[in-house]
Amino acid sequence: MDEILLMLPGPTTVHPRVLNAMSQAVVNHRGAKYGEILTETSELMSDVFQTSNQSYLLTGSGTAAMEAAISNVVNSGEKILNVVGGKFGERFMKIANAHGITTEELAVEWGTAVTPEAIKAALDADEDIKAVSVVHNETSTGVAAPIEAIGKVMKDYDALYIVDTVSSLGGDYVDVDKFGIDVCITGSQKCIAAPPGMAAITLSDDAWAAADKVDSHTFYLDMQAAKKSGDKNPPQTPYTPSVSLTYAMNEALKMVMEEGLENRVARHHKAAKASVAASKALGLELFADEKVSSATVTAVKMPEGVTDAEFRGTTRDKYGVELAGGQDHLKGNIFRIGHMGNISYKELVQTFAAIGMTLKGLGAIEDAGAGVASITESYL
Repeated sequence: MDEILLMLPGPTTVHPRVLNAMSQAVVNHRGAKYGEILTETSELMSDVFQTSNQSYLLTGSGTAAMEAAISNVVNSGEKILNVVGGKFGERFMKIANAHGITTEELAVEWGTAVTPEAIKAALDADEDIKAVSVVHNETSTGVAAPIEAIGKVMKDYDALYIVDTVSSLGGDYVDVDKFGIDVCITGSQKCIAAPPGMAAITLSDDAWAAADKVDSHTFYLDMQAAKKSGDKNPPQTPYTPSVSLTYAMNEALKMVMEEGLENRVARHHKAAKASVAASKALGLELFADEKVSSATVTAVKMPEGVTDAEFRGTTRDKYGVELAGGQDHLKGNIFRIGHMGNISYKELVQTFAAIGMTLKGLGAIEDAGAGVASITESYL
């Protein structure tokens, strides 16, 4: 059976180098050998975050990092402004609620991006806001938030700036120090292209100062514990980490830096533009406002008369390409093409060949090859 091509907004296809790295012998996670690999991987992580701050690896999904980001710097009863324009903005708010934090929702229409002006207005209206959470790349809608411009606004306020770059770091422009981000998180299985199950977080001095004042209401994700263990000689994690996933992250981050961050981001942006153009060439309508469309995932409206099951089922089962469906009220109404990680024109050609053949087979379009032809033009 042919291997399925994952064109999802995570997990993404993992390079053989990364898979091979995981086959190394498991070592004592309290010993010097693991301390060396942990140190190197954390330093590489900070390089990709583009921060002088220490980065910490978390054995857990991106959601674990989201919870760590909020629960360590905002106390129960304090107020956080959550930007909500998709499923993951909603998740940030749900996490805050679960920890007894007072949430204020800044609702954004799905398919559009929050504006810096809206955040400024919310902060001006309520001086009790202690932090603002923003999802940089909302994979549920295919929208990228203007985190650099928001950072410029945040510099005029005392509120902490918390940014989820789970599906953008390594594929879009993220500069933690330059953008003034206080808490930044990411995940392993998106643009970094490692297996699922590991996340990372970095905190600014202001965030650590806030953490000192928080009455701990998390145990496994306690960043004070992570810092204390990380300062040991050799460095450790507070609880048992996934040693094999650390090997994978180390190798994947080395590949990111070998390619070069600027080159890698440019490659993702080129793939995004090619994906948008190919979708249009097939006569498909984009879901997200193109002015704020994501560099790592393209959200496309399902053609009229075509069901999600028959469309995505055919692309997967007949043509070997796995696409993502819609979430929440978008379920059945859109499909999503993830173009992150180790993606080039080859994967996009295969993807749009599958999409074109599927739609022609379902009677939705006439020219099955229009998308592939567009990809060819985009990469000439």
